[in-house]
Amino acid sequence: MAKIIRFKKQDLIDYTIKFMEKLGVPAGDAEVVGDILIEADLRGVSSHGLIRLSSYYGNRLKAGYMNPETITKVIKETGTTLSFDGGNGLGQVNGYRAMEACIEKAKTSNIAVATVNHSNHYGIAGYYAMMALPHDMIGISMTNSQPLQAPTFGRTAVLGTNPIAVAAPSDKEYPYVLDMATSVVAIGKIKVYEKKDEKIPMGWGLDDNGTVTEDPKKVQSGGPGALLPLGSTEELRSYKGYGLALLVDILCGALSGASTLTDVGFPHEPRESDVGHFFMAIKIDAFRPIIDFKSQIDRMIRLLKDSPKAAGQETIYIAGEKEYIAAEENRKNGVPLLDKIVEELTINGASIGAAFDARPIG
Repeated sequence: MAKIIRFKKQDLIDYTIKFMEKLGVPAGDAEVVGDILIEADLRGVSSHGLIRLSSYYGNRLKAGYMNPETITKVIKETGTTLSFDGGNGLGQVNGYRAMEACIEKAKTSNIAVATVNHSNHYGIAGYYAMMALPHDMIGISMTNSQPLQAPTFGRTAVLGTNPIAVAAPSDKEYPYVLDMATSVVAIGKIKVYEKKDEKIPMGWGLDDNGTVTEDPKKVQSGGPGALLPLGSTEELRSYKGYGLALLVDILCGALSGASTLTDVGFPHEPRESDVGHFFMAIKIDAFRPIIDFKSQIDRMIRLLKDSPKAAGQETIYIAGEKEYIAAEENRKNGVPLLDKIVEELTINGASIGAAFDARPIG
């Protein structure tokens, strides 16, 4: 049985900085990466947390497939738009800088859009959308990725999981934070099930014959099989997820000038991934008073939550609510990591001279 071990967030941030500095990443950039990865673990999105520190970022840095120093350059700028070249650097650093610039521009232009090309995997999309919340803005974040998802009626991976994230502020309720893959699940969830030695739910992925499978090993990055689009099968209208995935590739890849579909590189391939990102910030008081907007969001949330429940159900959740609740609990009790992930962090850290010295809580 898998075991959960808890740690102080700062101890894990310190380890991430130490680990990435050994691979040539500046401490400030490493701290950004650590904060985004650990935020995923805090919010219960372990598929995008420290499980990826060595397996994705560390391996690519060690192999020289990704630049340790992230140089984010402006390619083109207008009054409301920014286009960045990510320099084959860390996706989190590129994403943080681009969204930060997008928010700053929106403070004067009321709305701003930023794209990034020549980048890498950037972690949870919701992190960047949520950056807009303290500024009383709506935030939007998307990214394409290596091909992991089959199109409807297909059996091989052609599309990325291509997540979409949108964050909107509220007054007294939790903010609305939608953070969803356009596949049924992200590939990281498959890896979590594999580490737990558990079967995946039917409808998540296909084997190499195009048959729906419960075996996580048959639905792997760069291997046989593929994830299914949101909706799962044609009977359940998977064309909707398929269409959304292609939309993300258009905005993140075609618009930014990054690679698209099967041209996006896998983490293990000896070449640049050339991932593309898309960000938007919308200043709410350009449309109406912010308190009126927030109050209406509160009323919408309460109306949804107070609506009649299905048999056996006690709560209707709003997008992001479960993650906020998980984060509040985990900030009190410590960041939860699977014991197998802790073992990997320990082994991989020792291999480069970065001892995993974070002490478990309790």
